[in-house]
Amino acid sequence: MKTKLILSILFSILVSIVGGVGIEMVTGFNAEIVTGVLFASSFIPMPSGMTMAGVYREVWTEQVKNELSTQEQGSFLDGIEDFSRYVNPVGDEAEAIHSTFMGVRPDVLINNTTYPIPIQELDGEDMVITLDKYQTKVTPVTDDELYALAYDKIAAVKGQHAKAIAAAKIKKALHAIAPADGAGDMPVLVTTGPDDGTGRLRLVWEDLVRLKAALDEKEVPELGRRLVLSTDHVNDLLLLDQKFKDQFFNATTGKPYNQLSFDFYSYIGAPYYNPATGTKLSYGAVPAATDRRASTFFSLERVAKASGMIKMYFQEAKTDPQNQRNLVNFRHNYIVMPTREEARGAIVSANAV
Repeated sequence: MKTKLILSILFSILVSIVGGVGIEMVTGFNAEIVTGVLFASSFIPMPSGMTMAGVYREVWTEQVKNELSTQEQGSFLDGIEDFSRYVNPVGDEAEAIHSTFMGVRPDVLINNTTYPIPIQELDGEDMVITLDKYQTKVTPVTDDELYALAYDKIAAVKGQHAKAIAAAKIKKALHAIAPADGAGDMPVLVTTGPDDGTGRLRLVWEDLVRLKAALDEKEVPELGRRLVLSTDHVNDLLLLDQKFKDQFFNATTGKPYNQLSFDFYSYIGAPYYNPATGTKLSYGAVPAATDRRASTFFSLERVAKASGMIKMYFQEAKTDPQNQRNLVNFRHNYIVMPTREEARGAIVSANAV
């Protein structure tokens, strides 16, 4: 009981501080005064049937939201234009966004002498895009675990759920950005380096120059060119001669400096392609021995993201007298997608003949 009381007091302090800061942001009232009032109010007996479950959900949901945002910082998703403000509910819990909000721009006239200026509709063909739904499996936390440990078990579980969702949505995002094939204005090139001993041809610097040349030919803007290297390709470049490595790689991070008009990133979950056909495998498909991970290129002007709700599901142990355990999981709606079928590309490791 003593441990439970201490945990209850600490939780009341946490909730009071969060509430105080939030109320100050909205109303301008002094946060310290509001926090004191909320903390004192937390000791007023609650009417029968009321619980702290709602407060738990509000506090932890906000923390998960912050953790998910932190995971994007510094990744290849950082800086992609965010259209979350246009997300609307569809049904009970699904959410969607209209395609007309994402990336449509007018044509530009230079030194125009013809009037009236032509009218150009920007709405085009509107499509409703449903956000992907990410749900974690349910984690049980018994009352014995919650009260006997020196830390809040549910709070620790919350962090693991946030990391799991972040990892899943980043991997799905890169797969969505990568072109399905090399059709149109989206080059899919293959590597031309030596065999690495496994039948895979290494990436060499000349391959990056070929990609740059292909993008230059298609007049892809240099500003905002982002290349996400697969770990195989990062390692290929690191194996180049020492002078080259010292000139082009950060010795501390092992990542290449931005150059050739590319902002370089790396990611371990790069999408798989069939190098013979230049086609991308569907998300979650099991790759064959001859399929290879690809480095993915995209222009920031041709990709958008939107984030929907983050919701915590929490069942209290008191509703489960047989097991006396709490159940916790989370749901997050989110999407990253290209806005046009252009200004994207890939470099796939070729197979040795």
